[in-house]
Amino acid sequence: MQTHFTDEDLQQPHLREADRVLRTCVHCGFCNATCPTYRLLGDERDGPRGRIYLMKALLEDREERADITSETRLHLDRCLSCRNCETTCPSGVEYHKLLDIGRAELERRLPRKAPERAFRFALRKALVEPARFKALLKIGLTFRPLVPGPLKAKMPPAPVDAGARPEGRRHARQMLILEGCVQPGLSPNTNAATARVLDRLGIGLTPAPEAGCCGAVDFHLDAQDAGRARARANIDAWWPHIEAGCEAIVQTASGCGAFVKEYADILADDPAYADKAARVSELARDLVEVLRDEDLGALDARPERRLAFHCPCTLQHAQKLGGAVEGVLTRLGFALTPVQNPHLCCGSAGTYSVTQPELATRLRDDKLDALEAGEPEVIATANIGCQTHLGSAGRTEVRHWIEIVDEALS
Repeated sequence: MQTHFTDEDLQQPHLREADRVLRTCVHCGFCNATCPTYRLLGDERDGPRGRIYLMKALLEDREERADITSETRLHLDRCLSCRNCETTCPSGVEYHKLLDIGRAELERRLPRKAPERAFRFALRKALVEPARFKALLKIGLTFRPLVPGPLKAKMPPAPVDAGARPEGRRHARQMLILEGCVQPGLSPNTNAATARVLDRLGIGLTPAPEAGCCGAVDFHLDAQDAGRARARANIDAWWPHIEAGCEAIVQTASGCGAFVKEYADILADDPAYADKAARVSELARDLVEVLRDEDLGALDARPERRLAFHCPCTLQHAQKLGGAVEGVLTRLGFALTPVQNPHLCCGSAGTYSVTQPELATRLRDDKLDALEAGEPEVIATANIGCQTHLGSAGRTEVRHWIEIVDEALS
């Protein structure tokens, strides 16, 4: 794709990066075939190719025309950031990097109206602090009978009891684990089950309580600087353990894993953190990357339930680990039911199910139809957002796959 940035424009790092990404696009349109929003809406501007053209016009517009800005925001807000288009693209266009640049430029030129800014601020503050989120969740569950219908449907059921978590320091092999922000409240059993499974494989989990939210919620809700600040705080919390020889940083939520692996990119221009961020991204491992390299026979799993696996976009498209969990579950003896169009997004996409509820619900119901076609007893996934969103329909039970493995060991 031809661009029209001036030499002065290209002195700015974000425009230089945008120019690089734009020039890789050959506007073939293959990406539209697998874009969830284009499939639903049929509007070129709600597909990756159309959005790329909108962002190109935005970034090349030196007059900062309001009509370009407002139209572009409408269609970028509808983007799930699922990165399905990147998997499909024959030219390797890094669409998500251009999207981050475009959204930041929109926020600079045309800040959102006060009610929308307040809503997004409240959403960020409610989600990113685990203690605050747990307290709000407890209040919501207590008064659930009084909550009106649409909001009640968004509220998750009471979490599964986490059970005992083994003391991991006795093992020679040590890994860090990201506890996350909403997962400790919504599904505390996920990391507890992870600790139990890894304990059987001779791997201990080193606690790092100072580490918090990965930063993705802030970064994708118009607060990119706040997201970078959280990344720096996590690096500071993990660094002493990394220097002590910790083997890896494990994420059990694929959305967090995808973002931590991008610390190197988002802090590349920070001289104080660039090298440390690169090391953290290098050590970041989704849980399945740890298990697939181990002798799973040592687990002595005895699975009994038929399950369908929903592979989150952040696992298959962002981390390029499509099929990895299915491979581990098959090795452990689980019976997996077939899933049609497994590449399509479920509609969770971080906070998308809250900011774009109509589209998210349509995508959720389509995904559940595909997952339930093989009549599984339970649906497994690898991301807390997908787990909560799919579970909100009240249809087939949805669990994190490591919880199901843990139960099979008991």
